[in-house]
Amino acid sequence: MKQIHVAAAVLNQTPLDWRHNTANIRRAIQAARAGDIAILCLPEMCLTGYGCEDAFHATNTHQRAWSALQELLPETRGLVVSFGLPVLHQNGLFNCAALAVDGRLVGLVAKRFLAGDGIHYEPRWFKPWPAGVRDEFTAPDGTVLPIGDIHFDVGGIQIGFEICEDAWVANRPGAALAASGVDLILNPSASHFAFGKLEVRKRFVIEGSRAFGVSYIYANLLGNEAGRAIYDGGALIASGGKLIASGPRFSFQDFQITGAVIDVDATRMSQARTASFKPDLTGDNKLQVKTPFTWPPAALEPKAKPAAAPDWETSATLKEEEFLRAEALALFDYLRKSRSQGFVVSLSGGADSAAVTCLVALSLEMALAELGADGIKAKLAHVRQLPEKITPKNLAAALLTTAYQATANSGAVTRAAARTIAAAVGARHLELEVEPIHQGYLRAIESALGRKLDWQQDDLALQNIQARVRSPGIWLLANLNNSLLLATSNRSEAAVGYATMDGDTSGGLSPIAGIDKAFLRQWLRWLETAGPAGLHPVPALQVVNAQAPTAELRPPAAHQTDEDDLMPYELLDAIERAAIRDKRAPVEVFQVMRNDFPQFTAGQLGLWVERFFRLWSRNQWKRERYAPSFHLDDENLDPKTWCRWPILSGGFEQELAELKQLVAGLV
Repeated sequence: MKQIHVAAAVLNQTPLDWRHNTANIRRAIQAARAGDIAILCLPEMCLTGYGCEDAFHATNTHQRAWSALQELLPETRGLVVSFGLPVLHQNGLFNCAALAVDGRLVGLVAKRFLAGDGIHYEPRWFKPWPAGVRDEFTAPDGTVLPIGDIHFDVGGIQIGFEICEDAWVANRPGAALAASGVDLILNPSASHFAFGKLEVRKRFVIEGSRAFGVSYIYANLLGNEAGRAIYDGGALIASGGKLIASGPRFSFQDFQITGAVIDVDATRMSQARTASFKPDLTGDNKLQVKTPFTWPPAALEPKAKPAAAPDWETSATLKEEEFLRAEALALFDYLRKSRSQGFVVSLSGGADSAAVTCLVALSLEMALAELGADGIKAKLAHVRQLPEKITPKNLAAALLTTAYQATANSGAVTRAAARTIAAAVGARHLELEVEPIHQGYLRAIESALGRKLDWQQDDLALQNIQARVRSPGIWLLANLNNSLLLATSNRSEAAVGYATMDGDTSGGLSPIAGIDKAFLRQWLRWLETAGPAGLHPVPALQVVNAQAPTAELRPPAAHQTDEDDLMPYELLDAIERAAIRDKRAPVEVFQVMRNDFPQFTAGQLGLWVERFFRLWSRNQWKRERYAPSFHLDDENLDPKTWCRWPILSGGFEQELAELKQLVAGLV
């Protein structure tokens, strides 16, 4: 029986932060050594960071990545460790995993399948390596190394690679690796978080280990690496079709090590027993790199049994839990990596700004629970006014400022709600009277135009100016303390442009621009009554959840609500998914909505579908101007990472004419 203690590391890296990335990898390797690990898989592009974007095309990036690799090689003595980095070979740039054995490099495996859809843009920077090709790479110091579609014999143990996307395709390299006698497949990944994605990862890891008759190690990045994408960690180790270890997700630590003992003899005999298994008996072994290695007498059992998945990962409210934990980690990382002094939120007393406020407060509370006071002080050492005694409430008071900005159309209900939410989470709360500023603009324009503005002919302009007068003051508050201003607009508003540019979209970050309003309201009700596992609910949200969402920009007598202005949010979100995610034409969307929402008449649905397409088409310029948002699912509207659309277009005029004709025949 040949047992080996193996591990995957998840790392919270930052693009082009050479000191941090190198130090973080060094600590991870040292922790693996202390845990008697023999083989350690690090994530994809761990040396540079995955989100370097066009900096991958800079010579400096490759040179420094290679220097960092050389600096870390001595740490691998007595171990087998894989590193991720970009490699320039024959004027092509390749996404590579470098395998180090006992302090020296033995080869570079190049990624075969590049991620080029949605949030990923790898073909812009990298070239795919062809199957079955091995070449020689001359390193900057003159060392010649094998590179390409290769695998390794390390002291009698056969090791191969599937690099992230390689495992997501139908023709994954693992089948050929298994035929070549590989015992262990390492998967260094940079797999961004999306709702429900963990189960997909588990399937390809577990099924890969079963179908290929191997042990399988999956390593991932962790945290808000570069601003938009969130990496949830979640290392996985499987053997022979069984998951034998899984690591925590959404950790606030710099790294996590997940280890397990694999039985090489067991997987070899599993292949031998499988009738369909056909070994590659060509005999040339041209893709194998053989290197001697004496396996250390490491402990054959982990020092502690791998922790079971937390209860929340199997709960009926998994999406609510994932949303909170992803946002909490992303906000905390954005705060420290941007070296901001805190957060500022324009708290209107409505659902969106209340959600953003609660997310910030819970982010700080969750970070404190995991890291402890000393860990918070170390992570946020750049913050000038951290409290001496750190508790959730006084941490929120130091790092979160909220402001209610009232015009004549603001009501007592929202003012009280804003005050209640701020007090519940411990934020420093201000109340600003901006009506005089609002009136100053009106008087200036009326004087210039020579007429009074009125709601009959100037409705939209009069609404927008109220939202915009709130922007300079809230920006001033943020600037005074070098804090991060958080915009509060959501994805449903982005779809139809129901947001005032330079008003509620003001900010350096839009944390909820990737989430739809229907789910956000559901999440707020969950947070009010149940709350996340291991923490607590926020009962004060009752004052927000009892209200109908309203922009509160028309006079109170108008009884303005968002859904009266637009349509029911649940329907809006369904239309958005059908029209934008599924790329259906207006008539097709109408037919889907008639089936899914029978409570509405054909005339109502026709009007709302038409309204959506018209508003969508004319508001791409707004979506282009939104502050960066977090990627939360694979159907979002961010033009930078997912949904590209022309700013100017025909606006579906012919398609909407066909829809009107169809609806007229049904009414």
